[in-house]
Amino acid sequence: MSEKSVGERRSRVSGVAWFVGRALRDEWHAIVTDPVRQLVRRGPSALTLACVAAFGVIFFHSLAQHPTGAVVVRRLGGVTADLPLWLALLRSPVSLYVPALDLPVWAGITQLFLAFALAELTLGRFRTLVVAYVTTLAGTLTVRVMIALGPGWWGLGLPPEAGQVLDTGPSAAVVGLFTYLSVVRRAPVVFVLTGGSMVWESIAVPNLAGREHLIAVAAAIVLGLLHGREFPVAAGNAAVR
Repeated sequence: MSEKSVGERRSRVSGVAWFVGRALRDEWHAIVTDPVRQLVRRGPSALTLACVAAFGVIFFHSLAQHPTGAVVVRRLGGVTADLPLWLALLRSPVSLYVPALDLPVWAGITQLFLAFALAELTLGRFRTLVVAYVTTLAGTLTVRVMIALGPGWWGLGLPPEAGQVLDTGPSAAVVGLFTYLSVVRRAPVVFVLTGGSMVWESIAVPNLAGREHLIAVAAAIVLGLLHGREFPVAAGNAAVR
């Protein structure tokens, strides 16, 4: 191999390494450095929403450890597709704090706190709540459509018994927040770790939770792409004012 070919190959490798390093640096600043600066500037009160979310999950998990408490938790925040729609919508806000009992709760709380903390510092409390609730609700409502379609439909439909399975709880909100942040902050590594892991989960363990997580990812992508856009109606109203 000639010295010229070796030099060109080294140049290409160096170029790729420089590009990857710069992308990782920019993503680190967008996802970690900027939120930490916000935390230093605003103080611990900037994590109010994240602390409330973590405390809510701890509270409901502790309550569900007792038979009577488990019944109370299910009636307050247990959402299934066979519930009347009005009741499911009424329970949906509480379901954000009701973890799945078959999953390690402390690992889930860590992910929940991190997702809400980064989102709260980056997006603000109101938008964080909107993204968390919309992505969770998207999965809840879409499952109803899948059950209405019935088995078949190229694998999209679900059997009626799926309507008795509990909703994913806070995990859909966590997935939605991480995905939304990765889109609006242009963080491909976080996006792959979030969306890619959900795709792998749905393939490896094809269950209702996997579908709801994928729907949460899709909803978060749409919301992220619409982030900061001004629509014609809103622009017209602003011009009138």
